[in-house]
Formats: sequence, C-alpha cells, structure tokens
Amino acid sequence: MEISEKLWNSIIDVYDSILKHPFILELVEGTLDRERFKYYIIQDYLYLREFSKALAILSAKAENEDQTILFATHVQDVIKVEKALHNFYIKEFNIHIENYEMNPTNLAYTSYLIAVTYTRPFHEGIAAVLPCYWIYMEVGKELLKRGSKDPYYQKWIETYGGEEYEKGVRNVINIVNNLSVTEEEFNKMKIHFRTASVYEYMFWDAAYKFEKFPFHVEKNKGV
Repeated sequence: MEISEKLWNSIIDVYDSILKHPFILELVEGTLDRERFKYYIIQDYLYLREFSKALAILSAKAENEDQTILFATHVQDVIKVEKALHNFYIKEFNIHIENYEMNPTNLAYTSYLIAVTYTRPFHEGIAAVLPCYWIYMEVGKELLKRGSKDPYYQKWIETYGGEEYEKGVRNVINIVNNLSVTEEEFNKMKIHFRTASVYEYMFWDAAYKFEKFPFHVEKNKGV
C-alpha cells in the first residue's frame, strides 16, 4: 500500500463528515445562504495568502530540484489561478477584502501549516499541506457528479473538480509516494495529515456558523 493511500485511509471519517456537512450539501442544492458563501470566500482568500507561504517554505526545503520547481510553481498557481477565482467572487459580491480579518479557525490552521513546514522536516511539512490539495480535489470531483443549481456555486465546483486542478494535486501525491521514510517518520506524517484534515472540516464549519473572535483582532476590521 502506498504512503498516500495509508494517509487517506486515516481520514475517511473526516472526509465523509465533510461531504455530509450542511455547507457542502446546501452548496450542491443551491440553497446555501449567499452570506455564508461570501464569508467562506473571504476566509479562503485570506487562507490562500498564508498557504502560499507554507508552499514557499516547502520549495526551499525540497529534496531535489524537481520538487523545488513544483512547489515554487504552485505558489504562483495559488496567487494567479485560485485567487483569480476568488477575485471573481470578490468583484461580483462587491467585497472589500481589506476590511476583513481571519476567523479563529483560519488563523489557527494557517499558523499550524507555517509552523510545521518551517520547523519540521520536509516529509512532515508536505503531509500537513496535502489535505488542502487532496480534500478539495475529492470534494470537487464528487460534487461535479451532482452539480449545483446555483451558477455561482457551480463555478466553484468546476474549478476544484476540474482536470487541471487534479493534475497539480496528483503531482504532490506522487512526491509523497516517493518519499523514503521510516515507520516512525510516517506516523508523524499521519498525525499532521489528519490534523490538517480536521482543520479542513472546521474551516467549512466555521463559515457555516459565521465564526468570529469575540473582539476584533485588527482595529477597524470586520469578520
């Protein structure tokens, strides 16, 4: 059994719960409150800004030149491709992103990713960022089968369920499968993989609940 398969098997319960979450179910049905989706887009935009930093760290720590180039390219992809999707919604919904701050889950998740990629070995860092790649791909592919009655939500589904996005994810999975790790090193990878996967669930849950700090962290900013 490949490393990636072992990792995925460790989060089946988390992934199943994500597919059953009301945010995802209502997104497919087209009944998701637009304000919840707007909240999610804002938080995801802020998330990607920090996620790209984690990828830059991995690029610097990579074990060979091909890995370095891959993650350096993905940093650009996050900024150009995924942010282009978010910028579409930001423009459509007239969102002024500079007026918003991260919610508690977002701040905790991104801080975790940067801490792991910066302080831990490469194999642990890649295990921490992999759920963001992989879960979005699997959710996108699953939702693509169902579709959404709302064109705004369908656009989101088609982005993450598309072949181009899957190609990038498969490249990262291939790196993981070619790692040479001991059982002890793998077990540490599994902890990071599962922790980040739980954060993925919490991210959608936070959007559904409009999670926020009891006080503004940054002065004069909103959600």
